[in-house]
Amino acid sequence: MSQTSSAATPPGRSAPWWRDAVIYQVYPRSFADADGDGMGDLPGITSRLQHLADLGVDALWLSPVYPSPQKDAGYDVADYRDVEPVFGTLADFDALAERAHALGLRVVVDIVPNHTSTEHAWFRAALAAGPGSPERSRYVFREGRGEHGEQPPNSWRSVFGGPAWTRVADGSWYLHLFDSSQPDLDWTNPEVDAEFRDVLRFWLRRGVDGFRIDVAHGLVKAEGLPEWDHEQALLDGADGADGPDGPDGADGSARRPPMWDQEGVHEVYRGWRRVLEEHPGERILVAEAWVSPPERLVRYLRSDEMHQAFNFDYLRAPWRAGDLRRVVDATLAAHDLVGAPSTWVLSNHDVVRHASRLGYPAGSEPASGVGPDDPQPDAALGLRRARAATTLMLGLPGGAYLYQGEELGLPEVTTLPAQVRQDPSFARTGGADRGRDGCRVPIPWSGEEPSYGFGPGSASWLPQPPSWRELSVAAQSGAEGSTLELYRRLLAVRREHGLGLGALRWVDLPGAGPDVLAFRNGDVLVVANLGAQPVAAPAGARALVASGELPGGALPTDTAAWFALPA
Repeated sequence: MSQTSSAATPPGRSAPWWRDAVIYQVYPRSFADADGDGMGDLPGITSRLQHLADLGVDALWLSPVYPSPQKDAGYDVADYRDVEPVFGTLADFDALAERAHALGLRVVVDIVPNHTSTEHAWFRAALAAGPGSPERSRYVFREGRGEHGEQPPNSWRSVFGGPAWTRVADGSWYLHLFDSSQPDLDWTNPEVDAEFRDVLRFWLRRGVDGFRIDVAHGLVKAEGLPEWDHEQALLDGADGADGPDGPDGADGSARRPPMWDQEGVHEVYRGWRRVLEEHPGERILVAEAWVSPPERLVRYLRSDEMHQAFNFDYLRAPWRAGDLRRVVDATLAAHDLVGAPSTWVLSNHDVVRHASRLGYPAGSEPASGVGPDDPQPDAALGLRRARAATTLMLGLPGGAYLYQGEELGLPEVTTLPAQVRQDPSFARTGGADRGRDGCRVPIPWSGEEPSYGFGPGSASWLPQPPSWRELSVAAQSGAEGSTLELYRRLLAVRREHGLGLGALRWVDLPGAGPDVLAFRNGDVLVVANLGAQPVAAPAGARALVASGELPGGALPTDTAAWFALPA
């Protein structure tokens, strides 16, 4: 078992690795299946790590692999100090970390502190012990309203649909901001904080390089659990459904939802930062915090708290030059306030893949999954814009996150039939919310093998569309103009020119209108044309990498490129 991270800092490098890292999200059940049961696993991931090294990323972020009944794809954790048998063993995890570090890749793991599974030993003990017991004080149990306590304690609603309360046999109710199989922990109980600090130490001793904190803006609820009678949603509910005084946090004066972004969370993360600093090496905390505006988000990134936070404002920005520029400016300005690096992201396991999301008219992108009866994206438009969006994103200073399969240009799978969908949000809303399964379909490695090389047989926990044969790693490797080769080239040039540690300066190109974004980052000019008319490259500029063809040296619509300028 590795005691410390062994991924080396490149010679001559002075900045911490995480300030400009490109981190690749591995969704374990959909990455690679070593044993042929149709579910991805740790040995499968280990066997494919060379792909990440060849791609040119700096680290991988591993979504949960803890023991779990898998009611929410592993985000319902039954034991934080072991590995779910379907994914392998602790020895398999150690082998993965060792191989990753040997390839120069850091390893970031998910931690889920807002809630456990109902199968967790703590929750089973809470049910057995009864009302008022120390065991129940680890969770948010309350008595119900009404003459016989038959009504939930308040009107809070689940992010996955329906009420956020479930009643147990003795009449008490427990809070679950997500699925009923995910009871919320009570972070006012010191025992909860002590437990998670010990969990962090367990994985730090195994050599992990950091933690991505799920629902980082949750944990602490407003005292008294005051009423909040508004719908929740994964994308916008977490930073607050629109309240009676307007969107939460929009001007800093409106009331924040009582379950999100409470002041007490910051003391939790200051304690976690101290735990990381007990261990050698540069270990990091990354916040999944759906918080607006960016000035509130960066409070999680003060020097004694976390290192990075996902930039969901950027992910949700429409494909319009003005909107993107405003988000970039607001992001950089806010992060400068605390001296933290900004991050950029376009896809993850919770949102429609951007190769499909951008195939809708700007401003009408779907916020949740897409079903076979919903309006369908323009696949060619979506991929063209996705390639341009990635080229733009990787030219920005700071860190970046990639979601597995985006380097292949994988689209959202919109044709999944109801009977194969497994996302709890689909079931809890009666199918009104299509859920997130469409972005979680196992990725293709080779078009000539069963399950497209995902596993040794044909089994796949979600069906893969036939069109993915041409999108596989094998089909795209070495193929000029392929999306995979574009990503490899972007990451190589990004590293060569140190763009992640650079600085942005907007540039006005001659003849370019308001639908063009152009900026200098060090010695590289980044140009993205979101308008209908071609845009000429600056005189004497040499194209380093482009998302598409540049006929006559001009950028067509929905194309981005990086240029070296003459001295």
